[in-house]
Amino acid sequence: MTVSERKIKAALKAHREWLHSDEDALEEEGRRFDVEENEYLRDLIDANLSGADLSGANLRGAHLAHADLSGAELIAANLGGAGLLGANLKGADLTNAVLRGANLTEVDLEGGEGVHATLSASRLERANLRGADLRSANLIGANLIGADLTNAVLRGADLRASKLESANLSGADLRHAALRGANLSGADLTNADLRAADLRGADLSQAKLVEASLLGAKLQGADLSDADLTNADLRAADLRGADLIAAIMFDADVTSTDLRATNLDEAWVGDANLRDAKLPADY
Repeated sequence: MTVSERKIKAALKAHREWLHSDEDALEEEGRRFDVEENEYLRDLIDANLSGADLSGANLRGAHLAHADLSGAELIAANLGGAGLLGANLKGADLTNAVLRGANLTEVDLEGGEGVHATLSASRLERANLRGADLRSANLIGANLIGADLTNAVLRGADLRASKLESANLSGADLRHAALRGANLSGADLTNADLRAADLRGADLSQAKLVEASLLGAKLQGADLSDADLTNADLRAADLRGADLIAAIMFDADVTSTDLRATNLDEAWVGDANLRDAKLPADY
């Protein structure tokens, strides 16, 4: 049974008191919002938690489907394994929060904060993450298929082995991001900043990388077949052993790029700048 609004308000009030309690006091004031200690708080489906301060709360395994958490403070909160299907987290602060294995399918986190958040093995299919700040977040093995990450900040984020098929990453900041073995097939990376990103072994087949910056990126063994790299900046990138079959590289800057052992069959390199590039032996 979904917990009543009256009980939620009382629990939030006690949590605020707990957050602001004096560490040196003989008795702790208030009470932490903890769904494991207070089972009646676990069922929060459709709950109105907009603007609530749940920093440090234990919401592990909580049922929060379609809950309104817009503008909520969830700093260092534990939401591991929580069900947040379709929840509204617009503008929420999830800095240092733990959401390992959480279901965030179709969640709205537009403009939210998730710096250093742990989202490994979480489900974020079709999530709205437009403009979200996920710097240095742990997204290892996360499912982001069809997610909207337009202009999101993922600088230094760990996205190894993540699923990003058909995701929209246009204008995203992915500098120094770890994307080794990630699946970005059919993803839109138009104008994305991938400088010094690690994309070794990543699947970028049919991806749109128009005007993307891949300066100094590691792309060894990556699949870029049928990818659109028109006007992309690939200077000093390492593409050894990459698959560029039927890739479009019109006007791309490949200056000082390492293309040894790459497959350029049917690739369109018209007007690409190949100055000082290391080309395949059979090219």
